[in-house]
Amino acid sequence: MTTRSVSLDGVDRALLRALQADGRASWAELATQIGLSAPAAKQRVQRLVDSGVLQIAAVTDPLLLGLQTMAMVAITVSGSSGAVADAIGALPGVIYVVSTAGPVDIFAEVVCTDMNDLRTLVEERIRSVPGVVSATPHVYYDIHAHRFSWDIPEAAQSPRD
Repeated sequence: MTTRSVSLDGVDRALLRALQADGRASWAELATQIGLSAPAAKQRVQRLVDSGVLQIAAVTDPLLLGLQTMAMVAITVSGSSGAVADAIGALPGVIYVVSTAGPVDIFAEVVCTDMNDLRTLVEERIRSVPGVVSATPHVYYDIHAHRFSWDIPEAAQSPRD
């Protein structure tokens, strides 16, 4: 993953906070909240999308869609984890993949219809990816926090400021 920083001003941060509170707000509503014209709000949001800072997405509830079994799969690999993570991320049922430091190389969040579906995903698909040494599922009992809004950090200050 390449990390780059995008410079945000106070208007950008205000727009992000407003969209976190109500992702379906109209341009006119956003403009009123932020103190811009509707076209200016739309242009600013588009710039945030184009820069990769903002993604507009529909969030679904897996339980309501019949995906009753969710788990975090801890995966260890031999060699570099990048290609393995990409291959696992392409598997149906895998919704989130991160490379990590420590005893586990990759965490993959998965959603499945039931325990048999989870077993098939882990034993037949994930464990068959070249480079996977082990894959241990940790089944969720409940989800206690699922947050899509967090504080937008202020601009980093240089030591000379």
